[in-house]
Amino acid sequence: MLKGFKAFIFKGNIIDLAVAVVMGTAFVAIVTAFSDNVINPILAAIGGSNDLGFGFKITDSDETFVNIGAVITAGINFLMIAVVLYFLVVVPAMAAQRRMFGEKTDDAKNEVVLLTEIRDLLQPGR
Repeated sequence: MLKGFKAFIFKGNIIDLAVAVVMGTAFVAIVTAFSDNVINPILAAIGGSNDLGFGFKITDSDETFVNIGAVITAGINFLMIAVVLYFLVVVPAMAAQRRMFGEKTDDAKNEVVLLTEIRDLLQPGR
């Protein structure tokens, strides 16, 4: 009964789901604070004297401002969260899975070799 539970817990789908939930909630505050207080001021400085930040206006109205800095910041946020989660969740989970269930064998490769041998044995003239 415990072995089945362990197999259920360490399936890739459960780990992927846990990573997705954590990506959406746990690191948002830290990453947002870093972005708002470090990355955004740097991007705004790159944008020059524009009060709205790094981007451009399509017309003279502020409502038409295309905020390139916000897109860059969102990309940096995603990469930071993905790196942290990979090293804090995925790598330890894979290590635990290897410890519990051992290394996976390359069954597909073995199957191809066996099928090739069977094919060769069944060929006429052998």
